[in-house]
Amino acid sequence: MILIDTHAHIYAEQFAEDVDETLERCREADVQQIFMPNIDHTSIDAMLELEHRYPQQCIPMMGLHPCSVNKHFEKELYTVEEWLARRHFVAVGEIGLDYHWDTTFKAQQQEAFRIQIDWAKKYGIPIVIHTRDSFDDALAIVEEKKDTSLTGVFHCFTGSAKEADRIAELGLYVGIGGVSTFKNGGMDKVLPDIDLSHIVLETDSPYLAPVPHRGKRNEPAYIPLIAQKVAEYQKKDLEEIAEKTTQNALNLFKVT
Repeated sequence: MILIDTHAHIYAEQFAEDVDETLERCREADVQQIFMPNIDHTSIDAMLELEHRYPQQCIPMMGLHPCSVNKHFEKELYTVEEWLARRHFVAVGEIGLDYHWDTTFKAQQQEAFRIQIDWAKKYGIPIVIHTRDSFDDALAIVEEKKDTSLTGVFHCFTGSAKEADRIAELGLYVGIGGVSTFKNGGMDKVLPDIDLSHIVLETDSPYLAPVPHRGKRNEPAYIPLIAQKVAEYQKKDLEEIAEKTTQNALNLFKVT
């Protein structure tokens, strides 16, 4: 069985003391690849260093996270643009909108999102979308920018079946993570109705660890727990979930 973690901040400081052991546990759990979303200029060095050490296992993206958008966001975007022009990345991410804590830079977030979608289209790579308390605005921007070249994933999806259908209609994927295992996460009412052809698996490590590790540091080795929960809700074998979501991830990121 082969699994893929499509979204993990494995380069984060929470893994500084034991990243090698963490990646070994990942391999033991049949999680073959980890796709790493960037945050801002402060995360690039650590992310690329991990890629250098584990090039087959740890695969980077390049983007500016909406929570890092402020009045100086153009400078951050310039760094992203430089890196995208310098070498290949599998996606522009993590990008999107986040209105949860503060909406001071709401307009700037939307502008940064649009700009980065255009870069993804320019380079022919997918977008990895962060949305928190902002789904309608984010989807509207994706719909506005959508053409035959644009693909991507709404990561950490916790929305409704109707929202999942709207994403699927655009030809995008939903990233299913640890919230699917939470007793009151609501995904028991949603996952049975999402077509498996639009699902990829993720941990969002070190955040949102699945049950029975909820509240602790998350890590890619927990992907099988998420896959098992998806299998349960979809009434399918775990092997089928693994095979299909892995192929979806490979198709999304255009890797073999």
